[in-house]
Amino acid sequence: MINNRAMAMTAPAPSRRTASPWGVRLATLALWALAGAGALYWALALARPAAGPVPAPAAPSLRADPQAVARLLGAGAAAEAPLVTGAPAAPARFVLQGILAGTASGGGAALIAVDGLAPRPYRVGAALEPGLVVQSLSRREVHLGPSLGAASTLTLQMPLPSP
Repeated sequence: MINNRAMAMTAPAPSRRTASPWGVRLATLALWALAGAGALYWALALARPAAGPVPAPAAPSLRADPQAVARLLGAGAAAEAPLVTGAPAAPARFVLQGILAGTASGGGAALIAVDGLAPRPYRVGAALEPGLVVQSLSRREVHLGPSLGAASTLTLQMPLPSP
């Protein structure tokens, strides 16, 4: 090295090139933006359900089981015959298997099997067959007749429950 002061004073100084602080800042910003975008992508990918929506099961058809309704309304064993007053052929045709009587309203429904078929519910005023209508219900009896206002021609009674 030359140790000459005069020369050092007249010679141009070596240029020092320093990096701009904005370049480092912009590079840091770009790296953080990439990291944030990657985190957002994976968060959305993991939050998305794997499969489509699960289809709802088909609604079952609403059909009442007559024997279950009969048991619910208090029908006794099938061997017990209900007490019937009226026409002598009536016990073979009509079997009272349950009553749901509205004591305050006088309405309700009776579960009656006709001609050995499955029992069906009949409301007050409903026709069992032409010329035979449910006239009234009580806790243990169903009165049948030709119309609502006429005299009862047939009374079906529930059998007493066996102990």
